[in-house]
Amino acid sequence: MNRRTRWITIGTLTLAFAGGGAGVAMASGGGDDGADKPITGPALARAGAAALAYTHGGKVTGTEVGDEESYYEVEVTRPGGRQTDVQLDRDFKVVGSKTDGGDRSGKDG
Repeated sequence: MNRRTRWITIGTLTLAFAGGGAGVAMASGGGDDGADKPITGPALARAGAAALAYTHGGKVTGTEVGDEESYYEVEVTRPGGRQTDVQLDRDFKVVGSKTDGGDRSGKDG
């Protein structure tokens, strides 16, 4: 990702979280068993930025700390409606992803 694209993505992400952070928190807090804990604070911005960089865009529509597959999980809805769950470690590095029923441990295309 070039420097200009990265700053545009980070700026867009920052505005999205500032203006719609409550929507992200609400979308990320609802699991069937109530045990899901959304990502909050500075970690939310870092995890969201890492996931969006990995998926090359989209919209963060859910988050979770302590996911069964990784430390952080960020759900990204991509253009066209496909959803990608991006798995991140504690250092916000991608350790895997899953797109609409497809399971991958490397880059999602």
